[in-house]
Amino acid sequence: MRAIIGSIGLVLVLTACGGAVSPTTAPPTPLQATPTPAPKVTGPNVSGCFTSADGKIFTYGDDLPGVITGKGAVGVVITYERNGNVCTWRPLSDRLVAAGYRVLLYARPGTEYPDEVTVAMAKRLSKEKGVRRLFLVGGSIGATASVPAAERLGSKVAGVVALSGAVAEGEAAKLTAPLLQIGSENDAYGGAKDLQRTHDAATKAPDNELHVIKGESLHASALFGSPHGPEVLDRIIAFMDRYKG
Repeated sequence: MRAIIGSIGLVLVLTACGGAVSPTTAPPTPLQATPTPAPKVTGPNVSGCFTSADGKIFTYGDDLPGVITGKGAVGVVITYERNGNVCTWRPLSDRLVAAGYRVLLYARPGTEYPDEVTVAMAKRLSKEKGVRRLFLVGGSIGATASVPAAERLGSKVAGVVALSGAVAEGEAAKLTAPLLQIGSENDAYGGAKDLQRTHDAATKAPDNELHVIKGESLHASALFGSPHGPEVLDRIIAFMDRYKG
């Protein structure tokens, strides 16, 4: 078991302009281009950013949508943060599909604790033809819920990836699948202290990795769009490739 607490460097380039420009010599203000409106999504979709062109759209519960994209033999269920949506997880989904994984993303009510639906989505994906193992990936409350979901699913789960989660120590202590935690030091939920408690409790996990980005308060999928995004995505893919079997 290992804890790797790292700082991913952030370089700021500041450009200074010396001297004031006289009103008589100031260059004219360029004309603003009219922004092109985003095309309206029609037909079955998930939150407007996954359509049938991306994979199989399905519905569950009270007509809530989900998508299964990719064709790999190892599946990944992504459960996003509270009041989030699948769109901010597209960078990870695209990387996973490109790496040969089959990915399920789904919309859900923002107020519900998602442990039950995470288990249900994992069972749904495991029934897809050719899928033999699963990873559970979660952000924030989705990460918190993915650990007990993995316990319930047992040997089907190849590993858990938790971004900015605050997992109960008792649940972490039961986990017997490999665990990768990533978060930022100053995050109010799933920050350094939360991640360390989970790491210390998860003594049965055959691998127990912890990566904390120092000095940041980026939460869950906000990591992907940050300067740390490429390294975060690389760590997730490397972890899954190691344990996909």
